[in-house]
Amino acid sequence: MGRIIIFTGKGGVGKTSIAAAHASLSAKQGFKTLIVSTDMAHNLGDVFEMPLRKTICTVAENLDALEIDPNYTMENDFKDMGNAVSNLLQSSGMPMDALEDFNLFPGMDELFSLLKILDIYESGIYEHIIVDCAPTGETLTLLKFPELLSWYMEKFFPIGKIAVRVLSPISKAVFKMELPDKHAMSDIEKLFIKLIKLQELLKDRAITSIRLVAMAEKMVVEETKRNYMYMNLYNFQVDGLFINRILPKDIDNSFFNEWIDIQNQYIEELENIFTGVPIHTVPWFETDINGLTGIEKIEKATLAGWDVFEVIEIQKGEVFEKSEAGYVLKLFLPSIQSGDLDMHESSSDIIIKIGNFKRNIPKPSTLRNHEISGAKFVDQMLLISLTAKQQA
Repeated sequence: MGRIIIFTGKGGVGKTSIAAAHASLSAKQGFKTLIVSTDMAHNLGDVFEMPLRKTICTVAENLDALEIDPNYTMENDFKDMGNAVSNLLQSSGMPMDALEDFNLFPGMDELFSLLKILDIYESGIYEHIIVDCAPTGETLTLLKFPELLSWYMEKFFPIGKIAVRVLSPISKAVFKMELPDKHAMSDIEKLFIKLIKLQELLKDRAITSIRLVAMAEKMVVEETKRNYMYMNLYNFQVDGLFINRILPKDIDNSFFNEWIDIQNQYIEELENIFTGVPIHTVPWFETDINGLTGIEKIEKATLAGWDVFEVIEIQKGEVFEKSEAGYVLKLFLPSIQSGDLDMHESSSDIIIKIGNFKRNIPKPSTLRNHEISGAKFVDQMLLISLTAKQQA
């Protein structure tokens, strides 16, 4: 069983360098390691001071790197499905030059980046896969998209298969629209299966974990707190926080003393939120962290002395538990108040919305005849009570 560690944080906090330090250390420890960038503004090549291509490159012994190009991945791995989408849009009047850019579809970049990581993991070539993600908002879109898309496909996929079988022969003549053919549907079916596997992989706490990178500054701290809460909302395991660019305590300068006091206040604030989560500080280096020699500075200053790749389960994640009145769904949601949360339900899902993010949590099949009877917060844990519906 391999290990996947995903790094994210606000733009400019140094997550690429910290991810690269993890990858470098992994390789030195003898693990076959791949570091992957899913950020469209790739800078792995800058950190390693070498050009990287759309395919996997070797950067050191036991260490490979890849800057994922999602369009390249889709064109090579899902060509039939891509052609079907192009034909569908072309028949609706969209110009051909626009069809060449699949950024048109929200989430498509993120989807094919993750599917590439899934394929690499399933190949079994690498023992550790280190993922350098885009800034916070894009990473949340990246990680939640497989669950969201598979939810829609699960509900509408049977209808889609019938529509293709029945309407495809007449769609071009009657509706002036070209539906996907059998080959494309085969790829779409494969996509659905891969989405299920992808969800299982990302939510498997023995394999995948998220590590957040922050700095001791107000705006970064506030975004990091929200990021932590959203990761828990979507049931991802956060097992580390790295606070970057910490000033040394022994600076004998009144100007920096005030900065140090401010940093200490924000570090304390993060410690209060990330209770139980390992927190590591990265010192402020006088020179840029580039190249393998620069990355080694982070390894020695921050990663030495602990088992960097150990599986650490901080929270159990969402769980349905039996209660006297029925069942309780437990979900850890730090840093929010009950007024920040909007919740309702359908016959099959519990729907939670916080800010601009919404998640549909499917009810187990045995609880489809249960409904929400109450909800409360206890020690940052949202407890949703479910009781059996009264028979009419």
